[in-house]
Amino acid sequence: MNKTLILVVEDDRSIQNLMTTTLKAHDYRYIIAANGETAVMEAASHNPDIILLDLGLPDIDGMEVIRKIRSWSNVPIIIISARSEDADKVEALDAGADDYLTKPFSVEELLARLRVTERRFITKQGEQAEASVFENGMLQIDYSAGCAYLEEEELHLTPIEYKLLCLLSKNVGKVLTHTYITQHIWGHSWENDVASLRVFMATLRKKLEKNSDSVQYIQTHVGVGYRMVKVE
Repeated sequence: MNKTLILVVEDDRSIQNLMTTTLKAHDYRYIIAANGETAVMEAASHNPDIILLDLGLPDIDGMEVIRKIRSWSNVPIIIISARSEDADKVEALDAGADDYLTKPFSVEELLARLRVTERRFITKQGEQAEASVFENGMLQIDYSAGCAYLEEEELHLTPIEYKLLCLLSKNVGKVLTHTYITQHIWGHSWENDVASLRVFMATLRKKLEKNSDSVQYIQTHVGVGYRMVKVE
């Protein structure tokens, strides 16, 4: 039986029912919060494995919920929101969200995202840490420690950003297609994945290239994918 505990933060009763019915049918345990303050309290009390969070809540905005939870927890947070603008996605991901689904969404995609989140962020017991360190210019990635540094300062990356950085670094100089990247990061290539990928790449690039004089580590190949540039 699936023992993963999901915190569902959603005030729309019909969407809430759809999500909880889906979770129950696939043996997930779940807790419901219909507003932001309750969500923060439930997250602190029950320590869920994954949070499904709507941004448009009746009391406080979902962005504030992310920031509050991130002040003490690294629990994976998947945003499920009707806000489809890139600016909203960037703000949520910068605040610490790990994934972003736009309403309306399919049940199949929601389940796929949950499965990938479980594989990537929760069940790590059988994974073997790599004992090597990658260096490219002033960028350093310690695979075994799961940390990345730029100019000897640690980069504060979301789990998805870190995985993207590792994937690019292990293929430095090689153009990786959108499909290749989404398959490796999310385990599939849905239409929404490419849009999410663009947002994650934008936030990752902002952290790597802090000003106009910064070295360009990630190169965009329009309509194709991305490549990590080998810095001399």
